[in-house]
Amino acid sequence: MNITDKLEQRRLYLYLAISFGIAWATFLAIYLTGGLVDSPMVFPEANVSLALILLAGPVMSAPAIAHLLTRIITREGWRDARLRPRPARNWRYWAIAWLAPGILTLVGMAIFFWLFPRYYDPSLSTLRQMIEESALSAVDVEEANLWYLIGAQIFQAILISPVLNSLATFGEEFGWRAYLQPKLMPLGRRRAYLLTGVIWGIWHWPAIAMGHNYGFAYPGAPITGILMMIWFCITLGILLGWLTDQAQSVWPAVIAHGAINGIAGLSTLFMQGNPNPLLGPMPVGIIGNLGFTIVALVLFFFVIPRETAPSQDTTSA
Repeated sequence: MNITDKLEQRRLYLYLAISFGIAWATFLAIYLTGGLVDSPMVFPEANVSLALILLAGPVMSAPAIAHLLTRIITREGWRDARLRPRPARNWRYWAIAWLAPGILTLVGMAIFFWLFPRYYDPSLSTLRQMIEESALSAVDVEEANLWYLIGAQIFQAILISPVLNSLATFGEEFGWRAYLQPKLMPLGRRRAYLLTGVIWGIWHWPAIAMGHNYGFAYPGAPITGILMMIWFCITLGILLGWLTDQAQSVWPAVIAHGAINGIAGLSTLFMQGNPNPLLGPMPVGIIGNLGFTIVALVLFFFVIPRETAPSQDTTSA
């Protein structure tokens, strides 16, 4: 089946219409109720706003809902849904998915603080303040204890967060990697990965325009943030797409996406001042993203075949 097939085209367009329609309608609701910054609090004691609920619910679930509805409406069936985990057969890709995002995030963060040492805070004042304002206020905030807490945070972010975050990230990955990416494979793997990343980045545009990931205090906001988000989604998407195809399962991508969500904010514990978020230290910045960029370039030019589409999994979901 090639992408010129009329039915496959209709499925692709229907999937995109549903995925963008649900997400962007929800973004509009967020904007009309105060945006990300002034969203009303639903659970004030837990600092949970309406925007946070809508982001974690309809927005992140939209690609998965679109996947399900497109299959149902077009009677496509479920033979290639890529839902089987298969960890025993593909354990190496699960290991990469679990560990690589955390390592690559730390690499980008280290490079950023090496290039811009004025933004590195050796006193860990942000963490100190968090401890003083939290239930841990009775904890001794000596430097050794702070570094112990940093180590525990890294351990939790790398080993535990991928599982904790997988429920949320499944909504996106079951859409982008398990449905959209295979639909674009007749274009060739490289083009499919690139186009999936571009579409994924565009899907985030309303959130970026409302200050998500980058805020507003950066040159060219929000246009430059919107463009940078596309680059981030391309580089991360190449890794996630490759993991999905190699494992013939969406679950390594779900785990990897959960892993980066769990560790992306770690750099704020080491940060002082107001660095340009387009640069870093978080992985959505061009320098903070260098670890992912290097891996994506290696995969794209030396590992992923130029045009040949991967064999499709024909077993049941």
